[in-house]
Amino acid sequence: MTISEVQNAILEKKICVIIPTYNNHKTLQRVVDGVLLFTDQIIVVNDGSTDSTAEILKNYPKITVISLEKNQGKGNALKIGFKNALELGFHHAITIDSDGQHFPDDIPVFVEALLKEGNDVLLIGNRNMEQEGIPKKSSFGNRISSFWFWFETGIKLEDTQSGYRLYPLLKIPKKYYTPKFEFEIEIIVRTAWKGIPVKDVPVKVLYDPEERVSHFRPFKDFTRISILNTVLVLITIFYIAPRNFIRNFKKKSLKQFVKEDVLESDGSNRNKAFSIALGTFVGLSPFWGFQTFITISLAVLLKLNKVLAFAFSNISIPPFIPFIVGISLAIGGFFLGTNVNFFDQEFTFELVKEHLLQYLIGSFVLAAVTSVLFGVGFYYFLEKVSPDEKE
Repeated sequence: MTISEVQNAILEKKICVIIPTYNNHKTLQRVVDGVLLFTDQIIVVNDGSTDSTAEILKNYPKITVISLEKNQGKGNALKIGFKNALELGFHHAITIDSDGQHFPDDIPVFVEALLKEGNDVLLIGNRNMEQEGIPKKSSFGNRISSFWFWFETGIKLEDTQSGYRLYPLLKIPKKYYTPKFEFEIEIIVRTAWKGIPVKDVPVKVLYDPEERVSHFRPFKDFTRISILNTVLVLITIFYIAPRNFIRNFKKKSLKQFVKEDVLESDGSNRNKAFSIALGTFVGLSPFWGFQTFITISLAVLLKLNKVLAFAFSNISIPPFIPFIVGISLAIGGFFLGTNVNFFDQEFTFELVKEHLLQYLIGSFVLAAVTSVLFGVGFYYFLEKVSPDEKE
């Protein structure tokens, strides 16, 4: 597309560009100037900057500037930007970070994708985090985030942490619960839960340590993101997956439903590995008598491989039970400070009953650790034996 075609499409589709910024005076002007080549429909949210940001923005009287007295976090800045964009009549918003890592000349990529996909789509700029020059901690964190996004939505994305996005303002949730970096995870998960497609588009990225200022606080923000993902996973298991299961049942004939939703599974190595992890976790957990029911139910709800999940849930077959119980009691004893050698005692129901809390703690820890080891181990094994085709 030519620049004029992009400009016309931006006007036609009612697209604005939102730039949240906090103490990025080194790169802010370059970003704003780059966006102005395509549109002057720009909303800059100055999130309490204490550098020369305010003075820089005075040079742009035609753009909308929202200045906050105190820094309140990127998520809050985006929410304010979205609200303002809707009030101004925009239907879509492209968000671009002000730290210089995003290239404004990638705006046509989002516009072209929107014209191709239709109005109801959320687009995320895929920065190709595996390329040379990207910090290893960033690419690793992105892989973890993409995994949890897949688990919570069933959608595979390469780059879930990119702030370069196009949002369908009329389709995203109206209310949010997180104010900082974790907001960008919450919004794409909850938008996907509404049935809106979330797709990635290729964009360039620049990591210049001399000028780039990151406000990501590894410990605090990682903790907040971990808490959010824990909540989202629980909602997925206990509400979203059952809701989707019931919706699919209502849409299809019984024969079609059984064939597609009960018997068939995604055959990717990631799906198989997660099925193994699920079966292992339930099999080692203290759900005696209900392990098969729980495993198959969760495998159906989450569209996992039922055969693999069921097979590995039988890890607690009778010959192994004394060892599993003994190890669980030993692990629980470690956490509770109980120094008793349970392997010298006869394993009976009364023994478990007398040390129930210790056993429950130990069994869940054993189940969690073993399931992760099995899932990761089998994933890399399957990738070695029969690697998935890269899309």
